[in-house]
Amino acid sequence: MPIAEVKKNPELFEFARDGGAAIFGDNCAPCHGRGAQGAVGYPNLNDDDWLWGGDLESIETTITHGARSGDPKTHDTAMPRFGLDKILEPAQISDVANYVRSLSHLDVDAAAASRGSAIFADNCAACHGADAKGNTEIGAPNLTDAIWLYGNSQQAVVHSIETGRGGMMPAWGGRLDPVSIKMVTLYVHSLGGGKPEPKKEEGESEHKDEPHEAPK
Repeated sequence: MPIAEVKKNPELFEFARDGGAAIFGDNCAPCHGRGAQGAVGYPNLNDDDWLWGGDLESIETTITHGARSGDPKTHDTAMPRFGLDKILEPAQISDVANYVRSLSHLDVDAAAASRGSAIFADNCAACHGADAKGNTEIGAPNLTDAIWLYGNSQQAVVHSIETGRGGMMPAWGGRLDPVSIKMVTLYVHSLGGGKPEPKKEEGESEHKDEPHEAPK
């Protein structure tokens, strides 16, 4: 049964979600926490911030193929190492960090943030967007929502820009069967931050003849 159809069946959904909670506890909690609250470098799955998309199919794809996992269909984009690869000078990285922190209304050096705005436009906007709201197609986080994977201090943001970070999530497709992955997906989506399913275009059939392929 397509995962969206499971969500529409209250009794089946409750069964699947409860099973997913148990599977999550055994397999995902060591990194994401028992309550899926995350930690530094491990995303909080209760909030509404998603690197690779928060609808059911996107979550299922991420769990199945992981991130930078070596799986042929994994999410494999990475942030440039602006410091390690000498793309930006240390002073420029500091200015960009001030600018990025200013987007979350943190206390910053205003002059540095002003300089960092132009550097951001030239080097970071291509992935994070001119408005810095991110892009789930390539896993670029929203930098305006005050949600931080590695911390919001000047030092932490500078380190992220210098090294590119680039965390890894295992591909569970070879470890869990497809039904278990559906159950975990439904559980994670139900935690409160899951995005609603996209609305069908006018005239689009409920059932298509061609096989469905989840978005990357």
